[in-house]
Amino acid sequence: MQIIILIYGLIIGSFLNVCIYRIPREESIIFPSSHCPNCGTSLKWCDLVPVFSFIVQRGKCRYCGEKISLQYLKIELLNAIIYLFIYIQFGFTLKFLFYTVIFSLLIVITVIDLQHMIIPDILIIFILTLSIIYKILTFLLYNNSLDLLNSIGGLVLSGLLFTLIIILSRGGMGEGDVTLIASLGFILGIKKIFLTIFLSFIFGAIISIFLLIMKIKDRKDPIPFGPFIILGFSIVVFWGEQLINWYKNIFFT
Repeated sequence: MQIIILIYGLIIGSFLNVCIYRIPREESIIFPSSHCPNCGTSLKWCDLVPVFSFIVQRGKCRYCGEKISLQYLKIELLNAIIYLFIYIQFGFTLKFLFYTVIFSLLIVITVIDLQHMIIPDILIIFILTLSIIYKILTFLLYNNSLDLLNSIGGLVLSGLLFTLIIILSRGGMGEGDVTLIASLGFILGIKKIFLTIFLSFIFGAIISIFLLIMKIKDRKDPIPFGPFIILGFSIVVFWGEQLINWYKNIFFT
């Protein structure tokens, strides 16, 4: 089963590369079919086999010889590894199906935010819509009404907090960060989204200081905050309960 999960993750990862390239350019992710961005030649099925085609073609287009970005290989492998990790954590369940889609969307958002400093609204709408469907299904299956109320609270409170930060910082954070944190707040609920926010600021501070020390960035260079939110979210999804219990044991025991 794990091999199937890995293959599935690689295939979806290949599609994520299409999304990463086309969505910021406002191009259709379906039409036209995959083609070389340099020579425009339509790619055949043998050119699109995840990982294998990249290795066989030595990272170059088979038709014009243009170098293919290593990003394509990285995204395919990252998505497959995340899928496998989700499967190990949750098994083949509704939660597995939900989080595989969510994390794939978050990979796309991360790369687009790093490259273009934007978080496309269509991806946030997709996350929120999928999350609402997931919450309704879990409500119908497990009759957990408190979870639905908790999700709404997570969305509203995290969205308001980041809106306040934008106002106070006078644009120091983007509107896309507000919609992102709100949609993830709906998934996690109040307690875990505030843990996500705390972790995201910790990671943001550490990495920003590192970039300044290494002179990769200076103080005037903007640094996208979306990837830090997503990193915090990822940790909370897998280890949130352990972190919260650890905190309680230290300060309230």
